Amino acid sequence: MKKETVKELKKRLAALLQKEALKKGRFLLSSGRTSNYYLDGRIITMTPEGAYLVASIILDWLKGRNIQAVGGPTLGADPIVGAVAALSHIRNRPVKTFIVRKQAKQHGTQRQIEGPALKKKDRVLLVDDVATTGKSLIEAKTALDKIGVVVVKSMVIVDRNEGARENLAREGLRLESIFEITDFGL
Repeated sequence: MKKETVKELKKRLAALLQKEALKKGRFLLSSGRTSNYYLDGRIITMTPEGAYLVASIILDWLKGRNIQAVGGPTLGADPIVGAVAALSHIRNRPVKTFIVRKQAKQHGTQRQIEGPALKKKDRVLLVDDVATTGKSLIEAKTALDKIGVVVVKSMVIVDRNEGARENLAREGLRLESIFEITDFGL
């Protein structure tokens, strides 16, 4: 099987997003804003093809970078990091992954950050499916800052261009996106 280029992977991913994840109507977003469209990235990242495409693009981005782990806020990051972990193992370039809860659980280990133990000064990439204001990524970064983990960059599948990039920049974090909502004519 021929290895696809990132451009080819992105073309396939864009088609999936357009066909399956982009809905028109009136929606209330987690930011509290209303929108005439909703892009549900989990519909894509929880399919075999979508998980593969997103993980492949992220793993390509990681090449040659000093990143010890990939993770992000639950629930948007959950299927993404699962796919990254599995595909990195298959490709014999294992990457640790983690999930950041909104708050520490009140039972068991009482952790806010789930997954293989991150060490102080580990360098990580934060991921999520969609960014509107960037609030969930900022909250995840804050939790990681508390344990001394260095968040190098954040990456989302789609940036809605509604302030996330600027809000994250104020927190010292650069946002990368595979797509911007304008790529879909919105």
